[in-house]
Amino acid sequence: MSVFFVVPSRDLTGLQDKIAELGGLGYPFVVVCGEKVDNPRVVYRAARGKFDAINFGLQFAPSDVEFIALNDVDTCIHNFPSALSLMKDGSIDLVFARVDVGSGPQLSFYSFLDALRKRVPIAASGELMLIRREVFDDILPLEPCKAEDSYILFRVLEKGGKVAFSEKCYVTTKRTSLSQEEEAYKRRTVGGIYQALSMSKPPALVRLFYLLLPFVSPMLLVSGRNGYHWVKGILLGFVDYLRGDRAASWKPSYGQR
Repeated sequence: MSVFFVVPSRDLTGLQDKIAELGGLGYPFVVVCGEKVDNPRVVYRAARGKFDAINFGLQFAPSDVEFIALNDVDTCIHNFPSALSLMKDGSIDLVFARVDVGSGPQLSFYSFLDALRKRVPIAASGELMLIRREVFDDILPLEPCKAEDSYILFRVLEKGGKVAFSEKCYVTTKRTSLSQEEEAYKRRTVGGIYQALSMSKPPALVRLFYLLLPFVSPMLLVSGRNGYHWVKGILLGFVDYLRGDRAASWKPSYGQR
């Protein structure tokens, strides 16, 4: 099965490691970088948001490629063939991989999130996504959105596509280390998810989840300090959306690119 990787990268941080990793995997790829560098696998594109880098990078994908893989530059991929194997019989259109952050507030948050999305695809992880090409083409170009991963997920679901969450295939990365940092991260992602919802029509159960989220999120307070900042970030992201924030990107912070 043919795969082409598109890797958005705001700057040169982690670039050489990612080039070496994907070269070792043996799949063709392009890195869309916000800084210029002399490498045939890297193309320059001024940073406008990941949605724009993906739209731009897809023009370099061969016309006959079967699958598009989206991968963040600051990740390390583990057991990629297991994600690809989920697509073999043609019943799955999109796979997103588990994220292992190693330590920090997100370690416990992912335990909550993953337990939910094993059952209901409420959010994707853009760190590594694999999409059937003809399905992806049907939702392109991506609209400006801070949560481009969940936007892609919701549009695929809207079109009747099938989605799988891969636990065996996963990526390792570093994210927030302090609760206060996690608050800003949640604010960005939640605000972006509400953007994505406004531009798509995922199944009713997904929409119901986000309708209820501002009211049920205080349940996370049982997690102590981390829970407090998760709740605050979720509510701030929701309020940002209600106030009309439709920006396509967020200033990079806490390891995000």
